Amino acid sequence: MPLPYFEVDVPIHRSGQPGLSGVHVFIGRAASRSAAVRIAHEVYEAARAAAAAGLEIPHGRPDGWGACGYRPGWDLDWSAATVGRWNNPYSWTRADDGFEL
Repeated sequence: MPLPYFEVDVPIHRSGQPGLSGVHVFIGRAASRSAAVRIAHEVYEAARAAAAAGLEIPHGRPDGWGACGYRPGWDLDWSAATVGRWNNPYSWTRADDGFEL
């Protein structure tokens, strides 16, 4: 059985500009909520390191997680991250239904 998809929502704010804030969303398969947060953090750090080195952002790891980009000057608050099962808005089933078709 494949691992479930999780959504990790990490609050962000713009350095030096109070009031500019949002949420950075990471989605991928993981064995647990804590694993999802750990993997999302790894993906973010890989994107940050690639951007700092002038390299292309790594888009996909073998486990399916990846980053679409990196925004310098935005700080992520990993201690306030929330995680839950991802619900595909285009699916006939929902993760919280308790069953899948």
